[in-house]
Amino acid sequence: MPKKGAAKGSSAHLGFEDRLWAMADKLRGHMDASEYKHVVLGLIFLKYISDAFQALYDDLEKRRESDYTDPEDRDEYIGAGVFWVPEEARWERIRGEAVQPSIGKTLDAAMLAIERENPSLRGVLNKEYGRPTLDKTRLGELVIEIGNIGLGDAEARSKDLLGRVYEYFLGRFAAVEGKGGGEFYTPQSVVRLLVGMLEPTRGRVYDPCCGSGGMFVQSEKFVEEHAGRREDIVVYGQESNPTTWRLARMNLTIRRIDADLGEHNADSFHHDLHKDLKADYILANPPFNMSEWGGRRLADDPRWRYGAPPANNANYAWIQHFLHHLSPTGTAGFVMANGSMSTSTRDELAIRKALVEADLVECMIALPGQLFYTTQIPVCLWFLTRNKRADKVRKRRDRRGETLFIDARRMGSLTTRVHRELSGEEIAEIAGVYHQWRNADGTFEERPGWWRCVSVEEIRDHDFVLTPGRYVGAEVQEEEGVPFEERMRELTTELYAQMDEGAKLDKMIKKNLTELGYGE
Repeated sequence: MPKKGAAKGSSAHLGFEDRLWAMADKLRGHMDASEYKHVVLGLIFLKYISDAFQALYDDLEKRRESDYTDPEDRDEYIGAGVFWVPEEARWERIRGEAVQPSIGKTLDAAMLAIERENPSLRGVLNKEYGRPTLDKTRLGELVIEIGNIGLGDAEARSKDLLGRVYEYFLGRFAAVEGKGGGEFYTPQSVVRLLVGMLEPTRGRVYDPCCGSGGMFVQSEKFVEEHAGRREDIVVYGQESNPTTWRLARMNLTIRRIDADLGEHNADSFHHDLHKDLKADYILANPPFNMSEWGGRRLADDPRWRYGAPPANNANYAWIQHFLHHLSPTGTAGFVMANGSMSTSTRDELAIRKALVEADLVECMIALPGQLFYTTQIPVCLWFLTRNKRADKVRKRRDRRGETLFIDARRMGSLTTRVHRELSGEEIAEIAGVYHQWRNADGTFEERPGWWRCVSVEEIRDHDFVLTPGRYVGAEVQEEEGVPFEERMRELTTELYAQMDEGAKLDKMIKKNLTELGYGE
């Protein structure tokens, strides 16, 4: 298949991030990564908005006499889309107090002042720098280190420098937290694949379990890389974890992405903040196999159009929640545990059967294991759509009654002993197969062992199992150009040699056991 390219890291190396990470890691001490990530990311955010403020402040100061501008006029900053930073929160003042034992209290006061002056940030920033358990000497050292990096000036913003640093730290924190942590972060290669498949260029993008907002960041990148305008897409999200919700707010603010995440964190099942939303694109990575999701309290929920999901597993509740919010021409792409494709529990099988019979399943992709920091189990991608009809405007061929299966389990490369990533070339190949299949102007060639287009009738014959390996068949092996008789002699000779070696080992083992007193 695809020639495996070298897996690329989750963010471009910037030359200073490893040093900055090492400094931040010293803060950990007895703190869990889940705690100190908020300390570090809060500082990075503060440096960004302070730099952006200072850059505009300096420009207004230069033009004070010629244009009669006032660098202390809040309206100048509001008009430029820059947060107003009160004097006590400006970075130079904070850096000047970095070596003082009171630096924690100084930072808490700065965060409170910023939230007070900028209502959109209220309840978002970390304000626990003064806690006794936080090493103030190392905190001060980190302030100084971050102070050496320009993050919010015009040049840095044009290069999205802070966004890249922030993304790097999110990935490193997820790796440190390991299993049971990192739910806030979906590996970038997985996000890039989802976005590359859906290609959200215009319309409403929705993620009801948005974590730190990675799906939105990558969607905006996709629009910009394809000469689109970021205002052509409207972003809606929701997150139940309060600290992760704050991470998402900061992450999107840093990227200057205007997103509606609601006024607070909330559970999408029990407090849907976007009840009337019908999205053109849904991208999501919901928690796998949630057993405690309050399903019994939602037994008659109108979202369960294809059957009530089991109370002890939320996988099929998430699937139907996505469908509920999908527009008539929309497409949803999301991550699921592999078990979702073949589970035979009564309720889940009934729902999966109903989804297939309703011709909603457009594409299924099996991914390799070790992509996630939180689990080593392999996962899959589901793609659902309400409309497989031919579309002349979008140049889509009629795909009714068909589902595309892609088996990508052999793709990806290990970047560490336990973590794997898909390369850019592999992502492009998978997405290319999908778009070739959908494209009315192109020809689609199946590849045994890797991808195949399958009819609803065939899925029905396989008891509605949606595992790609069930349908793509075996990969065609290349001919070696060696006559059968000659190859058979070679294999037989090799087999006899291995049998002789096995017999010698058996004798040696028996001899050793006898010497130890355990012989026959």
